[in-house]
Parts: sequence; C-alpha cells; structure tokens
Amino acid sequence: MQRHSLAQAKMEQKWWDLFMALLLLLDVKGSLVKLHNGGYEDVVIGIHPKIAENAKIINSIKDMLEEASSYLFRASQRRFYFRTVKIVIPLTWASKPEYKRASRESYVNADIIVAEPFVKYGDGPYTSQYQGCGKKGRYIHFTSNFLTNDSLVNIYGSRGRIFVHEWAHLRWGVFEEYSYDAPFYSSGINKIEATRCSASITGQYRFATTGGRTRRCRIERHTELYEPGCLFIPYKKQTSLASIMFMQSLSSVSQFCDKSNHNLMAPNMQNKMCSYKSTWEVISGSADFASSRPLGAPPPDPIIHLMKTRERIVCLVLDASAQMGKDNRLSRLIRAAKLFLLQIIEEGSWVGIVTFNSKANIQAGLQKVFSDKERESLTSHLPTTASGDSDICEGVTTAFQVFSRKLTSTEGCEIVLLTNGEGLDLSPCLSKIQSQEIIIHTIAFGSKASNELEKLADMTGGKTFYATDSLDSNGLIDAFGGISSGSGDASQQSIQLESKAEKIASMNLLQGVVTIDKTVGKDTLFLIAWSSSTSTPEISLIDPKGKKYLNKDFLIENSNIRTARLKISGTAKTGNWPYSFKNTDSADQVISLTVTTRAASATVPPVTVKTYISNSNNSFPNPMIIYAEVSQGFLPVIGAKVIATVESTSGKPVELALYDEGAGADIIKHDGIYSRYFIAFSDNGRYSIKVSVHGYDKTSRRIHRQNQAMYVSGYVDSTGGIVLNPPRPVINVTDTSFGIGNFDRISSAADRYEIKMSRNPLDLTEANFANATSLDTSALIPEFSGVKQTFQYKPDELAKENGTLIYFAIRAIDASDNVGEVSNIARATLLLRAEPPSSTPPFIVIIVCIAVMCAVLGIALCALHKWKQSRRESMVSMD
Repeated sequence: MQRHSLAQAKMEQKWWDLFMALLLLLDVKGSLVKLHNGGYEDVVIGIHPKIAENAKIINSIKDMLEEASSYLFRASQRRFYFRTVKIVIPLTWASKPEYKRASRESYVNADIIVAEPFVKYGDGPYTSQYQGCGKKGRYIHFTSNFLTNDSLVNIYGSRGRIFVHEWAHLRWGVFEEYSYDAPFYSSGINKIEATRCSASITGQYRFATTGGRTRRCRIERHTELYEPGCLFIPYKKQTSLASIMFMQSLSSVSQFCDKSNHNLMAPNMQNKMCSYKSTWEVISGSADFASSRPLGAPPPDPIIHLMKTRERIVCLVLDASAQMGKDNRLSRLIRAAKLFLLQIIEEGSWVGIVTFNSKANIQAGLQKVFSDKERESLTSHLPTTASGDSDICEGVTTAFQVFSRKLTSTEGCEIVLLTNGEGLDLSPCLSKIQSQEIIIHTIAFGSKASNELEKLADMTGGKTFYATDSLDSNGLIDAFGGISSGSGDASQQSIQLESKAEKIASMNLLQGVVTIDKTVGKDTLFLIAWSSSTSTPEISLIDPKGKKYLNKDFLIENSNIRTARLKISGTAKTGNWPYSFKNTDSADQVISLTVTTRAASATVPPVTVKTYISNSNNSFPNPMIIYAEVSQGFLPVIGAKVIATVESTSGKPVELALYDEGAGADIIKHDGIYSRYFIAFSDNGRYSIKVSVHGYDKTSRRIHRQNQAMYVSGYVDSTGGIVLNPPRPVINVTDTSFGIGNFDRISSAADRYEIKMSRNPLDLTEANFANATSLDTSALIPEFSGVKQTFQYKPDELAKENGTLIYFAIRAIDASDNVGEVSNIARATLLLRAEPPSSTPPFIVIIVCIAVMCAVLGIALCALHKWKQSRRESMVSMD
C-alpha cells in the first residue's frame, strides 16, 4: 500500500508545527509612508491591544516626534522631516472625541509599533531588518516602558534621537556601526580600538568590578584583544559630530558618518552589509535623497492624528458565475468559505455575504459573530449554484450597500473578493472604490484571472492571494486562512497547523501526525475533504492520550462539498495526533486535511510564522527572495526546519528549504528570519507560496534579538570620573525543543567560484573586484545551495607582520559565464606571537557558503597559520 510512514512520524516527537500561505505577488506588510517636498507623510505608529491605556504613552510619542523631526532635519542636511503621523489607538482603549476612525491604518501595517516583548528582556528599541543594504526594514519596536520611563534616557539617549537612529534603519537600510559580537578590533601593532564610527570618538577601556568600581581592561593573548566584559566608556564631552548610527546619545553627535570620516576598519554590520560604504553614502544613494533637495527654513512640528481602531467588519463577495461551475471550483469555494466563517474570522467581528454573476445579491446582511450559532447561520448563505456572466463591479458595489445599511461610515471595512476574474473591468466602479476607504483582499481562482485583481488589492491596502485549479492543492483554503485581523492580537487569530492534499489510490491511506504544542489548542478544528467519491473515507484520528475519533465522531457532509469536520471541545491535548484516512472508493481521488487552532492562553503568545518576499514585481527569469520570520511574541525562534512550497499556474510545486545561517539571502544569522533565493521560475504569471515550519527536538529555541539599539555602559564625566549605568540586562530565555520529519531541498546553478583578496576592502567592491588579487579555486567544486565548503590558501606573499589585515570576497559564475554579485567582504587579522618551532605549513581556511549564482552573500574565515621559518605562531582571527 502507498502510504506515508506513520511509524517514522511517531518517532519524531514534534513540539510545534506551523503553516502559512500567501500569494507571491504583493508583500504582506505595506507601509503607507509618502515623501512630499522633504516631509514624510502618513507615518503610522500602532499600539498593541495588550498595552494598558496610558495617556503618558501618547504624550511621550508626541514629544519624541517633535524632537526627532528637528534632529532629522539637521542630520539629513536640511532635506527631511516628519510632516504627518498617525497613531493607531487599539480597540481596547476608551473612545475620545479627538480620536478619528482608522481606515487603512492598522497595527499590522504600522511603521512603528508599541508593544511589550514576550519574556521580559529589557526595553532596547530595535528595527526589524531582513533585507540587505539600502533596503527598507519592516518596523521599529518601542516598549511602553521605553516611552514612559525617563531613567532609560541615560542609557539610550533622548527618545527623539533614538527615533532618528531607528528611522535610518527602517527607511534607508543602513546598519549599526557598533558591534556586540566584535566590540574591539586590532588597528595595528599593539593598537586596540572600539568598534565605532567615527574613530575620533574618545573614551576609556574599563572593566566593571564591584560597587561601581572599574579597572583597566586586560589583553587576552590568544586574541590580542581586550577581555570579554571590557567596556568602551565614552567621554561625555566630545568634539566629533558623527555618528548617529554609533552613539546618537552623545550631545555632539548630529551627523551620519560620511566618506571623509567613515571607519573602514571597524568590524560592524554597516561595513559587512554595505561593502564598506559609510551610512551617509547609502542614504545619499536612496530614492528619498534623489527626490529631495535641501530646504530653506526649519520645518513646522509634525501634525499628529489619533486614529481609533474599530470592530472588524467584513463582507465576503463571492463569484457565482458559470465559470465557477468548472473544475470543482464551487464546492472548493464552499469548503474554504465555510472554514473562514466557522474558524478564521475572529469573535466579535461583523460579517456579511454577497454573491454575484452579471447581477449581485445580498445573501446575508452584517451579523456579529458571538458564538458558533452565528457562524453556522452564515454558512447557510453561501452559493450553491453557478451560472451566468461575471460582473465584479456589481459584487463590490453591492458590498458597499451591505455596509451602509448598518454603518454611517465605511472607513476600515473589508471586502474579501473571490473570483475567477476573467475579463475583469473595474472602470465603471474604480472612482467609487477609491473614495470609500475600504480594504479589498482579492483571491484569484484559476489561471485566467485578470492581473487587475492584484492592482485592486494594492490600491486599497488589501492582501492578494492565488489558488490554482489543481485538486491536489489546498490553495483556496490556505488563501482564506491568510486573511486575519490587523489588530495584532495573536491570541484571537486562527493558526493553521496542517494543510495537506494528495491524490490517494483506491484502498490506500493518507496518514501522518499533527502536533499540537502547549501554546495552542483552543478552538481546534480538523477538516477533511475528498474530491469525487460519494463514499466517505474511513477516518481514524488518535489524541495524545490514546482516545480514537472515527467517522461517527465527525460531522460529515457527503453532498456536493464532501467534507468531514471535528471540533475539539475546550483546549486540545498537547502532543502528537496521528491520523489515517482510507480512500474507500474504487477510483483514485484527492483527500485533504486542514487543521486550525488558536492560542491556548491570552497571555502566552503562540509560535507564529510571517512570510515576505523581496520584490512584488518579479518576472521570469529574475530571482527573488522568500523570507519566513519565525517567532514567539517578539523572540526569534532558531533551529527550525522551514520549507517554502512555490506553485505556479503551469508547473508542479517546488519545495525550497529556507535558512537562518547568515549566508546567501540571509543577512543575519540566528535572527529568526529564514530566507532563500528562488530561481526556478518556469514562466511569468502568478505564483503562490506555502510555508511550513517545524521544530526539531533540542535544536529549536528562542533567543533574544541581536540588533537592539546600543546600550551605553556609562560615561566619563568632565572631572574624569566614570559614571556607570546599570549593567545591560542578562537575557534568560528558556530553551524550547521541537521536532519534525525530513524535507528535500533543491540545488542552485553555479559552475565555479571566484575568490579574491586584498589588504584594502574597497578593492573588493563590485566596481573594483575584477582588478583584485585572485586565488586559485580550481580545486573548489561548487556544491548544493546552502552547503558549507572549505578552501585552504597559503598567503606566502603577505607581509608577516602582527596585526596584518586581510580581506576576502567571493562571487559565483555559472556554466554560461553569467557572473553573480560580489559577496559581503570578510576580514581576517594575522596575529603573531613567539612560540616553539612548528613544521605545520602555513594556510588559511576559507569557509564558503553559496546561496545561488546570482547573489552570493556568505563567506566566513578561520585559520591557524604557523610560520616555521620565523619560529613564531601566527593566528588569523575573523572579525
């Protein structure tokens, strides 16, 4: 019998499983920010619904923005400031006359969020950056304590200055000029410097002992650098004007490092990610800079609007034309829409239903979802027949009537538009759509849906999805599963644990294991569907305590939709749920399983996955990057197994393993953002992504974020005394173990590597790479994507001096001589000290990790280098 190994699945003790799906055409999160005559407009700050109401938070944000606007104006050489900002007030706060109604602004699409992290680990502001140099970030995160606790100003600096520091990350894609991983570096013989920019910022190197006392830092022999725990303590009074990306808290600092004062030697992320360009060089190369000019008079203070979130109001607008009667589309529509109504839409939401062909009909006016009773009632209004032509404008404008019958304003209401979309013409209703401030999410069903659907969603701030006509795909259910609330309250949102569909031969089984972890289990639903048979599959589902659920326990609808569903009362038991579904029909058919759940507790966030893409306008054969952010609350989860499944209209699904190893498309190791280049485009058209995330026993764990704003250890005051701040909080994050089965990966097209070295990092940039010194890489055979390789190199031509700096970079070349981008530039320091003679020949080991031919972003160095002729041992250390 054809089956998936149940025994193997049982051996794998899964702790959690996650699933997320979206259309590969538009980013999940889209900023509303516009730049007009140097002023940033419609900057959105979202307050999480779990934040307790506190007027001091609002006042602090206002003060921060006023200071930040003035500071940004000076720092940008009079080019930029903040003109209008919208603060999104959560539904959980009391209404006030000054609050306007939020329309397309929400917590989930905010540029700056105010939220508490899960597991208390300090209040350091940070920006979520997942792309490379010059690329925008996702959001800035402040905690309420950071905004209201004035003692933190001594540690991070004034809030307005911190805001500008983080805005530079978010808007212009620059990186930190300090480093917690490499806080010091050797700048020559017996010269140790703090990693910083500019190098003209002065301070003392001290080690904190007890009672607020300090001593001089000691140098470790094996690194020739200061001991761990050594602090660079700056003088309070400085003359240096730069840089904001190092220590904006210093009163003298009002500029970004530029080409004249950039510290090329500092082993920081700015040098690593931006090919040793200064932060101002990156900013001045941005689209914002190109569209701006220096302004005259100082700008006015920002205009701040307070926007109150409303209850979620959704209308399903469903295509019931003749085209929906083909390829089993109607029954699949009913299954997916039922799941949305029964499980996905959040409690307390308002829902209405419209169906349309050449005319539209209101099937259900707005009803508030309080319980399963309202959910079941709404499912009875779904379409059961398909006929006639399709007029999408009829459907959309009729949804406006659904809203207006209940509401005085439609701002912030949502439409979920599902259609095959052939021959779409929006011109009769486009102006009305634009005037309504309504969000429209679109689901393109089938290969012939018009591209206007994506434009419609983009124009209104909605999400866009695609589902194929393939029966062994769960794409339509996955699409509905991705339409969740923008409130940010993960405890109320539906989470998919499984989405699986396969063609099963007669008398064969679809089987496996679904894991319910301890963070989820509330409102758990198992939904089984089959494609053609009137014979219900033989169902077996076993909970972790051994209780068996059979056909008699499921609600079976063996009519035109052919489903069986089981809702677990209370909170589902934690652990493995083995399942087995037998095709009892005489013919092959597709059997699918979807499992959804919610957070088990309102106070403990579930592990979640969010998916992004590098560019919404990719076309064949250009590559693009798939990102999956795995976290619990705001804590990154590392060590997971992340698989992206990419499905096109014309090809078979392609599975792609995503990595969080700081190589290839992944810019930062162990930040919980897994990524990979996708180059297996077969043609232009729609592509959908399904991302599944699984954890391994004893390998997946939560860690603290690594890219927080600099925690200033203290200052040297005007008398020479050292004033220390409290020690940086020690992060105590409990390890959490997970487990999962195996997945396949695909290979990349690289034919050979080209590695070059130099004593000057600028020689290895894209412009100068061809003229740098080449290394013989003939013995280095390209491997599969993501595989680490080692390459030994004898640096006989180098001067054998202590502190010699060596820089390396790599690029890949395919069999057609197409040349990839130059990688990041890695640095090694040659350290010498007297030792007994050694016969070991000199070598440097280069560790190479290639992602794809078109963009190689990973090279690490390590070496043990012994010079026998000088009777000294040399060590190459990587910064």
